[in-house]
Amino acid sequence: MNDEQMAVIMPLIIFGGEAKSSAIEAIRAAKESDFDKADERIEAASKAIVEAHHGQTELLTKAANGEEVAVSIYMVHAQDHLMTGIAFVDLAREIIELYKVIAKK
Repeated sequence: MNDEQMAVIMPLIIFGGEAKSSAIEAIRAAKESDFDKADERIEAASKAIVEAHHGQTELLTKAANGEEVAVSIYMVHAQDHLMTGIAFVDLAREIIELYKVIAKK
């Protein structure tokens, strides 16, 4: 694992975690019927996912071009954070919509 790879992996971990945290904040805001804040936090979560995807795409491009990309526990951890973040954002969107439906009744 070299410094260049770590420079790509660490943002995956950071932005994946940020996405998850922002998604949870969005759900909590929706639970309190603060839908403006919920929408703002889910947008922040989505932006974090996009940032994380940049790093993932860089690694995939290198591998596709025949460059060796070492798989390490850091890489696995980074992918776990990204995928968990994506799942949380997707579920948060659905939960927010449910809270909006409930608030209309």
